Amino acid sequence: MSSLMKGTAILTIGLFLSKVLGLIYLFPFYSIVGKENIGLYQYAYIPYNIMLSVAISGLPLAVSKFVSKYNSLGDYEAGRRLFKSGVLVMVVTGLISFIILNLMATPIASVVINDKEQIYNVEQIASVIRWVSFALLVVPFMSLVRGYFQGHDHYMPTSVSQLVEQIVRIIVLLGGSFIVVVLLKGTPETAIKFAVFAAFVGALGGLVVLYYYWRKLKPEFNHLLVTSVPTGDLSTKNIYKEILQYSIPIVFVGLSNPLFQLVDMLTFNSAMNEIGLAKVTDTYLSMLNLLTHKIVIIPVMLATGFSMALIPTITKYYTLGDFNGLKVAMNKTYQVLLFITIPASIGIMILAPDVYHVLYEQDEMGALVLAHYAPAAILFALFSVTAAILQGIDYQKWIIFSLLTGLLIKLVLNEPLIKLLEVDGAILATVIGYIVTIVINILVIHRVLQYRSKLVFRRVLLICILTIVMAISVLLVNKGLYLIAEPTNKMIALVYLFICIVVGAAVYGYASFRLGLAQKLLGERISKIAGKFGFK
Repeated sequence: MSSLMKGTAILTIGLFLSKVLGLIYLFPFYSIVGKENIGLYQYAYIPYNIMLSVAISGLPLAVSKFVSKYNSLGDYEAGRRLFKSGVLVMVVTGLISFIILNLMATPIASVVINDKEQIYNVEQIASVIRWVSFALLVVPFMSLVRGYFQGHDHYMPTSVSQLVEQIVRIIVLLGGSFIVVVLLKGTPETAIKFAVFAAFVGALGGLVVLYYYWRKLKPEFNHLLVTSVPTGDLSTKNIYKEILQYSIPIVFVGLSNPLFQLVDMLTFNSAMNEIGLAKVTDTYLSMLNLLTHKIVIIPVMLATGFSMALIPTITKYYTLGDFNGLKVAMNKTYQVLLFITIPASIGIMILAPDVYHVLYEQDEMGALVLAHYAPAAILFALFSVTAAILQGIDYQKWIIFSLLTGLLIKLVLNEPLIKLLEVDGAILATVIGYIVTIVINILVIHRVLQYRSKLVFRRVLLICILTIVMAISVLLVNKGLYLIAEPTNKMIALVYLFICIVVGAAVYGYASFRLGLAQKLLGERISKIAGKFGFK
């Protein structure tokens, strides 16, 4: 395996494990703090995620590209200069981000809370936002160090530090919440403040790992510095200009979901209050922006993990001018993405009552929100991949344009649709916004590459037919189980869910293998396994 492929695999595995841990901790945390209090947690994390994306998103990749570029030219001094000046820049950036989020905490909370009948008050929300902001003091600096390591082809520090950061955060979050609520009989509000502060403690854990690797690898970096050959007069201004050109489009890709969620956070409650639903608006918003969203992104993580691995290939073909190879790679990217995302999201939609029951609690409204929101996963995955393709062919500016256009449409439609359809209105506005964004991305890709594919259209049609067959089989089994007995507790719901998932996977898997679709999309290794079971 080449060092590039090995590095990409290490980063992908580390990121995937980190995201999985970032998903599953929510389920026990929900049990500790309860349905009425979980919303307070999501009010803190949306503004934090946006400030974090602005402060660091794209920075590790931008720094690694810069360092790698000048290292390949033998100019190791350029990367070290960036690192030295970047330490101060990142410390200042973190401090400024921390101060801004602290100052904005009360104004943000005042927009979110505008009715006395809502569950939380302005001070409660402002307080948790301030507690989570401490992490911004550490994370920007940490992202610079990760990028520097990656630029030197050392991917393990980033992967391990991400994993340790997440593990420490979750241990502190769950352990602290349990101690506060269960052992000390404290309030869930106190537990949530402790939980959001855990992001800062986790970041310190990640920093300790990076410090260990820095001590270990510093002699190697110093040795390279001695052999450095200058490539010309590279000013600090030019260094940061190059870094910004790399990172800004990546920032916008990272901001896509948090920005759409921010629109909901700032407009959902006021729209719901106007139609007389102030008592339930906080609960419904937490269902949409936190509880169901965590489930909806599961198929997105799986699909983009497979398809993103093909993006470097797309970049290579474009650079070499091999447009036939490029078309084949893009065909496969779209097909793999939809082969996984479509059945997974439809499966979640059908099994929403049991999924919500097992992971959280039996709740008719929560299940309904999940069922209606699940198909949006297809759009989230498509946006990620089309944006990555635009980055691969060096058309990053269009990502910014398409995302801002979709976001503007979401902003215009959100309140009217919420007043008309309640939670479904917010989901519909998100769906429309993402569709517009994706259509713009695809049109740009088509115009630049003259790309269109009847093969992809036929395969997607086949995937949809197989998904319908799978959905019918799962629906019949699920209804049959409900006729036998209602799932009155989590254990029964889990058994029903397991049976239905096995049936759905078996039907979809058998049909796709029998038709040869899985073998064509998932590679030689899958074909060999399929051959052993009599599939050709």
